[in-house]
Amino acid sequence: MSDKTKGSCFCGAVEVEVTGQPEAMGYCHCESCRSWSAGPVNAFTLFKNENVKVTKGQDSLGHYKKTERSDRQFCTRCGGHVMTYHPHWGLMDVYAATIPTIAFAPGVHVNYAETVLPMKDGLPKLRDFPAELGGSGESVPE
Repeated sequence: MSDKTKGSCFCGAVEVEVTGQPEAMGYCHCESCRSWSAGPVNAFTLFKNENVKVTKGQDSLGHYKKTERSDRQFCTRCGGHVMTYHPHWGLMDVYAATIPTIAFAPGVHVNYAETVLPMKDGLPKLRDFPAELGGSGESVPE
């Protein structure tokens, strides 16, 4: 894979470029992510914020902050979800479908205590977040 990878929202009005590999990939089962993604689980790819750049359509990028922990960003033209900035971690979750050329290789489930879709895939399941990100780091059974 090249060092830079491009992706876009559903209609293509907003384009992003990521540099390098994600810091982590996995699934979030929290109620907020489920509601935002309109699905039973949210697939995430976390990049350092400085490795994510909007290259087209900055004026079409809307923001929604339910909490200070997540600045959810979407295209104001098509409504497509693009990414979520987590300022307390300095990480940007560029949605896996936004950058389809990156092979999604999940490594963990977070907020599994809130799951509505049990996934028996052998990956680690954390009650909330890893300890290094302010969570308990507690594992829960599949």
